[in-house]
Amino acid sequence: MFKEFKRKFIGDKDFYKYILLLALPMIAQNAITSFVSFLDNIMVGKIGTEQMSGVAIVNQLMFVFNICIFGGVSGAGIFGTQFYGKGDHEGQKYTFRFKIYISLIISAIAMLLFHFAGTKLINLYLSDSGDVGDIELALNFGEEYLAIMMIGLIPFAITQAYISSIRETGHTLVPMLAGIAAMLTNLVLDIILIFGVGEIPALGVEGAAIATVVARFVEFGIVIIWTHTHSNKNKYIIGAYRSPEIPGGILKDILLTGTPLMVNEMLWASGMAVIAQCYAVRGLEVVAAQNISSTITNLFNVVYIQLGSCIAIVVGQHLGAGRIQKAKDVARKMIFFSVVCCMLVAAVMVFVGGFFPDIYETEESIKALARTFITISAFAMPVCAFCHCCYFTLRSGGKTIITFLFDSVYTWALVIPFATFLAKYTGLGIALVFLLVQCMEIIKAIIGFFMVRSGIWLQNIVEKEV
Repeated sequence: MFKEFKRKFIGDKDFYKYILLLALPMIAQNAITSFVSFLDNIMVGKIGTEQMSGVAIVNQLMFVFNICIFGGVSGAGIFGTQFYGKGDHEGQKYTFRFKIYISLIISAIAMLLFHFAGTKLINLYLSDSGDVGDIELALNFGEEYLAIMMIGLIPFAITQAYISSIRETGHTLVPMLAGIAAMLTNLVLDIILIFGVGEIPALGVEGAAIATVVARFVEFGIVIIWTHTHSNKNKYIIGAYRSPEIPGGILKDILLTGTPLMVNEMLWASGMAVIAQCYAVRGLEVVAAQNISSTITNLFNVVYIQLGSCIAIVVGQHLGAGRIQKAKDVARKMIFFSVVCCMLVAAVMVFVGGFFPDIYETEESIKALARTFITISAFAMPVCAFCHCCYFTLRSGGKTIITFLFDSVYTWALVIPFATFLAKYTGLGIALVFLLVQCMEIIKAIIGFFMVRSGIWLQNIVEKEV
């Protein structure tokens, strides 16, 4: 029995060596990116509750933008990965062009939205319920932070288009190194600009925003320069800007397959923002506690997030090369590996969560609530990891309509109404509300299990020449 279990769910040394060589740089790069926000959060949290809350709300809006960019490039990335597995560099070039176009379009829409409706969006998260903090002050700090952060939207978006294509070729080290450079830049500038050094005045929230924007430009420069100076490793970049052309067949396929994915990511991210807003109606105390909790949670979540991305790359390459049964076997083993890893990560997170809130200069009630949120999130992590892996497995075969139903429709049809009802129309404590909403992932995991087991995602979407 154990031999059968091992055959189905546990790979050999070469399997784990390959997965770790692919995943560790991606995990490190994403962790570094999260660490940049982590640094801003902690340092701004040293200033006060209102500053921390204002920045947290804007970062929630930025999270929606970031996920929209991810969704935009991922739609083309499904094809890019399979084109690379097939050895079709021209096809990968066309998907790269699409990523650049969609990144610029999303950035332009976001900049217009933040410019004309930024204050209204921030206000959605501010409630005078509770006894902690000044909501007007939090709004002012949020507006200051958002105005500067908008400058970094385009470089961030273009960077993601490049990083997505680089990862499709299996080169995950360079994005990691670029992320390290960005993190160090952000750290140094945070210390100088937030608190002031010598003749440089303390800029507080504005200093944190400036540091983040400069760090994004640093990452942008490194990734682009490396890609264009190593065209032998990135063959899709040769002639990528000589023409704006994307053949009609490829464009049609990307739009048909990728649009549901892009819409899904947008709806899912906005759904997470709506759920956060549901909690926020309980007062600024909850906003601050949730911010502390999400800061550490996002840092630990990079493990299962990037292992899911590895599934998209590895399984997508096997599908593109026509190795259907191999893709199925690899997906099963990678899902198991991800869940086991996240059990270990969750244990560490519970331990760290016990003292992490003490770093912040805020009220004890906020710290206590943050600890509770962190513990609940840690226990939910293995289930979230399984759902995430199911999502990427289904997506690797181009089943974007199914992933749309599985991800964003589930969130909007079930999770959001449930969270809204509990937070706004019951007298349950916010910790219990948070726990019950997290438990909704169990239902999603059951659905994901049967969908992956069915094998409906096992298809080659670049088999025909286009």
